Amino acid sequence: MGVQLKALPSTAFLCWAKPSGPPIDSAELGRPYSTQVGMAATLILEPAGRSCWDEPVRIAVRGLAPEQPVTLRASLRDENGALFRAHARYRADARGELDLEHAPALGGSFAGCEPMGLLWALKPEKALGQLVKRDVRTPVPVELEVLDGHDPEPGRLLCQARHERDFLQPGVRRELVRAGRVRAALFLPPGKGPFPGIIDLFGSSGGLCEYRASLLAGHGFAVLALAYFRFEDLPKYLNDIHLEYFEEAVDFMLQHPKVKAPSIGLLGFSKGGDLCLSMASFLKDITATVVINACVANTIAPLHYKDMIIPKLVSDTGKIKITKSGFFNFMDTWSNPLEERNHQSLIPLEKAQGPFLFIVGMDDQSWKSEFYAQIASERVSVHAVLGEAVVYGGEPKAHSKAQVDAWQQIQTFFHKHLNGKKSVKHSKM
Repeated sequence: MGVQLKALPSTAFLCWAKPSGPPIDSAELGRPYSTQVGMAATLILEPAGRSCWDEPVRIAVRGLAPEQPVTLRASLRDENGALFRAHARYRADARGELDLEHAPALGGSFAGCEPMGLLWALKPEKALGQLVKRDVRTPVPVELEVLDGHDPEPGRLLCQARHERDFLQPGVRRELVRAGRVRAALFLPPGKGPFPGIIDLFGSSGGLCEYRASLLAGHGFAVLALAYFRFEDLPKYLNDIHLEYFEEAVDFMLQHPKVKAPSIGLLGFSKGGDLCLSMASFLKDITATVVINACVANTIAPLHYKDMIIPKLVSDTGKIKITKSGFFNFMDTWSNPLEERNHQSLIPLEKAQGPFLFIVGMDDQSWKSEFYAQIASERVSVHAVLGEAVVYGGEPKAHSKAQVDAWQQIQTFFHKHLNGKKSVKHSKM
């Protein structure tokens, strides 16, 4: 058993990335997906029309004047109607063409050569807004525009396109689960199976979050997005947690004909992360566990299992701070898990049957994630640590690159420990 550490700045929802390959040739792309306005400028997207949320999109413009200055804009609205926008200034080459794979942005929401910058740089129109996506059955439409000239006010609209970002790859099936007490959504890859199984848990906001499970299913995993409070007939509040509920979910997965026996993996974020650590430590048939920005002690509410109670980590909500940006900072609210008063809250990781992958946010404002991951590596034995932490920083560009790396690491880890694959074919991200 070992602990692998990977670091990223935080764990936001977006997974935009840089594609690779030669300059776009419109002849190779088939029919360009765009609307021309006025002159013959054409916005070319690859793939045309729609793509998966974790798949890169190549963006190019043809039919511009040589060296023409233009502004590219991207926008989307989430399920709540919140508007997100990004823009960047560019200059066409001598042939009147612009390929974001090679052309640097001259300013705007970002600068430099960032092929997917228009997507990872999207910001909410209203302060403190967060992108909401609950219904993975519908895509997120992204509007792209090319305008003549640069700031302060770009000129007329030259061309535009609409691109849809999907969460369900073709053939992926979604099944609502109402089995005993278990409330969840199961995502199954195309094909006969059986497939390596994963249970996916989110944090203390509650409800049923499906987007990560739906995307993982597109990479060959049977994934159960598991709700554990604030959903349907489940408890409304996170007061007392009973591990038997999660044990029932493990049994459901292992008994499912499409799930590969004899074990499954766990993926958890925030409070869902420490629940995954508890599941791996106390339950059977867990052979791979990934946690993102999680504590190594039980937090927020007492955890019950059979005749055992693990108390919650001591915390002080009076120490919550508000950042200059208006966000809550919970870092100082949590006491040290190594203090004697918290020893009963520590999760006995040494009892787990399989390895752990800790993904650590170096600029996390909720948990002391790096410190907790170091505690875990020392408890499970230092010589078993696989790899070293990679620090990317805490701003959107670095965050995007960190998420791409973390997403690939998660898939590789699960394929290795659940599917027996030593290497995994990476996407173009």
